[in-house]
Amino acid sequence: MINAIIKNLQRGVQLLNSIDDQQYSNNSIPPYYSSIGIHMRHILDIFDCIFDGLESKQVDLAARKRNELAENKVEFGLIYFNETISKLEDLKSIDLDIIVEVKDDLGLGVVKANYTLASALIQAHSHAIHHFASTGYIISQLGIELPDDDFGYNPTTPRNINQEV
Repeated sequence: MINAIIKNLQRGVQLLNSIDDQQYSNNSIPPYYSSIGIHMRHILDIFDCIFDGLESKQVDLAARKRNELAENKVEFGLIYFNETISKLEDLKSIDLDIIVEVKDDLGLGVVKANYTLASALIQAHSHAIHHFASTGYIISQLGIELPDDDFGYNPTTPRNINQEV
């Protein structure tokens, strides 16, 4: 599981290594006017919330740090990716079946649920793929090439073999 998550996050690293700060922070694309950097920072914030809650076994997904440097500067985005990947590597020696209390605001208030650490990581991974897909739209509109053909695709999503490029 950890290797699959790291492999997916490496796609973000590959993207950041191919763009500049202006492309990374460009928030001119409708309808949401978000940037590649905002999505990358948000993806990593979810993992960071999990890491922050490991010792107490209480993960607060609403307690995101929202580091503006990480969302506006490629250099800091890369640092955040590399820190996240390193922390994921450290989890290879931890029992992923431990129970953590996860809380989040779902729009009608904060809810709490018991997850295994594995299920929290699976959710963060799926969330990352979803945001990579959203970022793919921004990337396309900015005329940037996707890092690879799997960027933003969930492995279970059927591919249209007749897609025109």
